Amino acid sequence: MDTITHGDVKAAADRIAGRVRPISLAPFDDDGLPGREVWLALEFLQHTGSFKARGAQNFIQAHRDAGTLPDAGVAIASGGNAGLACAWAARQQGVPATVFLPGTAPQVKVAKLQQYGADVRLIDGEYTEALGASQDHAERTGALLAHAYDHPLIAAGAGTLLEEIRHRLPDMDTVVVAVGGGGLFAGVATAARHHGIRTVAVEPEHCRALNAAIETGRPVDVPVDSVASDSLGARRTSATALHAATDDSVRSVLVADADIIRTRRALWDHHRVIVEHGAATALAALTGRQGPPTHGYRPADGEKICVVLCGANTDPADLGRPTNP
Repeated sequence: MDTITHGDVKAAADRIAGRVRPISLAPFDDDGLPGREVWLALEFLQHTGSFKARGAQNFIQAHRDAGTLPDAGVAIASGGNAGLACAWAARQQGVPATVFLPGTAPQVKVAKLQQYGADVRLIDGEYTEALGASQDHAERTGALLAHAYDHPLIAAGAGTLLEEIRHRLPDMDTVVVAVGGGGLFAGVATAARHHGIRTVAVEPEHCRALNAAIETGRPVDVPVDSVASDSLGARRTSATALHAATDDSVRSVLVADADIIRTRRALWDHHRVIVEHGAATALAALTGRQGPPTHGYRPADGEKICVVLCGANTDPADLGRPTNP
């Protein structure tokens, strides 16, 4: 099993220092959270518009340092954000990137990939089919196969944002993150555990790969049916993420799509912040309507919380469309 340690996260922080944008934080005031101090980590301001730049930079730089970055470049399957980060990091190293996307990938992400100079391949089916195509390409061409989330260098790179948050908020109690395949969660939870910080892992109720793995004790395939599936739509979580989730400092919760939509719209209406539905998923755990015990996170009085808004590669046009959550 691939696991990561706090030492891996620290090594990643040293490796990518000066190559990624430092985290920005903003206070979040909400009438529904009296007595709690809530901060937003604005990671959507990161290069390529999401936290994925951290893992991609760590992965490719580590291979460059080791002399294992081929002239054929890198190949990756992605819902969009990991591909963007990989293409960006590859361009910095002067090697090509071939990115395989499901045919349903948002056009805004396809267009940005092309701007980064990536060779974009749209594949019929979902992420799983795109992953198979990327593996075939790497075997055929000798390209370095990257992964959107299931690699220790990717997860450790993502975890560097927790180190930066803690430097700014040393007395933080809880960090809240959205979960897709589990790379961000695994890195953040590993670093958070080292510092005695609770991690709340948030998934859409119909897109819950980590939650299902915790229930069954092993990674399993799950249906993917959510407004946030373009960024959180992994059918199966990584073994690394499941291992990180077994610690007592981790809580797994679900949120309804209606709350994700409502939270994303509220971020724009009240804070003029535009994020993906996947990023709004994390905050929806705090601001969503009261549901079953498995849904949402209700912080204790005096709890100091940081919510990671992890990406904003989205089309803002739909913010003006009426919704019926």
